[in-house]
Amino acid sequence: MSPICTPTPPTATGRCTLVGAGPGDPQLLTLKALQCLQRAEVLLVDDLVNPDIVALANPACQVIRVGKRGGCKSTPQADIHQLIVTAVHNGQHVVRLKGGDPFIFGRGGEEIEHLHAAGIPVDVINGITAAVAAATTLGVPLTHRDRAQGVLFLTGHTQADGKQLDWAALAQMAHAARLTLVIYMGVRAASHIQAGLLQGLPSDTPVAIVHKTSLPDQRHAVCTLESLWQTLQSEHLGSPSVIVIGNVLQGLAVLQTTHNTPSTRSN
Repeated sequence: MSPICTPTPPTATGRCTLVGAGPGDPQLLTLKALQCLQRAEVLLVDDLVNPDIVALANPACQVIRVGKRGGCKSTPQADIHQLIVTAVHNGQHVVRLKGGDPFIFGRGGEEIEHLHAAGIPVDVINGITAAVAAATTLGVPLTHRDRAQGVLFLTGHTQADGKQLDWAALAQMAHAARLTLVIYMGVRAASHIQAGLLQGLPSDTPVAIVHKTSLPDQRHAVCTLESLWQTLQSEHLGSPSVIVIGNVLQGLAVLQTTHNTPSTRSN
């Protein structure tokens, strides 16, 4: 049987693997990711990674916490690049552990580009992204043959040049094409996002806000688009939260505010 964590092509020094830790529940970590964690020599960990997942890593590995959480102090991306390059040049297997999936708002693309430019090959192990886990904990899909022909993953953060996404145009497209919108990192800009989306989506479009997806203290609130900002404030739902918008949420039995929900667990 071939090894679970496929090694990179041999180099003169070490190697690097980007690993998705999933939404938080350790049982949602992939077997391939677990095997790779157990072989790591250096582990660079984002803030949103569950400590219970970090505890599964090789006990002898060096754990370096690099932040990367909205609104909090974090290690500059350039410094993370340098930490990886230095460790690889020292002959170590570096695992860059990210919440969710490295390629869904995880800066995995930036890190791969930098490491390739430095001559370092990189493996990637995917993780379950928060949007999928959030919908699952609610018991609804992100796509539906009758209600949603596709899904858009969006960020609430401003672009590198300081511009916001054109939420009005996105809303018009979502309405015309029957798309589900999933917004990561959208809490702080929720008032602006809501105002833009109301220019293209009906005010009674259902919305779900899922806080700390898949963890034991997960909470969610269900409302309509016209009450999104008010619900965030009244229910004290902050980051990390995923905002799901669209008619797939019609599958929920009752549109009401905060519920306690169980974390996603494997049977």
